[in-house]
Amino acid sequence: MKLSDLAKGSTVLLGVIVAGYVSTTYVDQRFTAPLKTANAPAPTSSPAPTNGPAPSACVDADGSWKNWPWPNVPTLSPKCR
Repeated sequence: MKLSDLAKGSTVLLGVIVAGYVSTTYVDQRFTAPLKTANAPAPTSSPAPTNGPAPSACVDADGSWKNWPWPNVPTLSPKCR
């Protein structure tokens, strides 16, 4: 192995690590729930939040998905009642 090969490999490895870190922080910021602070005013137009469980994802009779906001679809999900 030549010194130039080692430098190229190290550069690629460092690039992959940096890209992974950047994408992880982007995903964390994009898909986390917003924090509620004590100083933030409460929204007036939205309905009051409930403490009950969220509706689960299910498959309707025609094959469409209910209560599933993401584009990927889980397999073996239950039928809607």
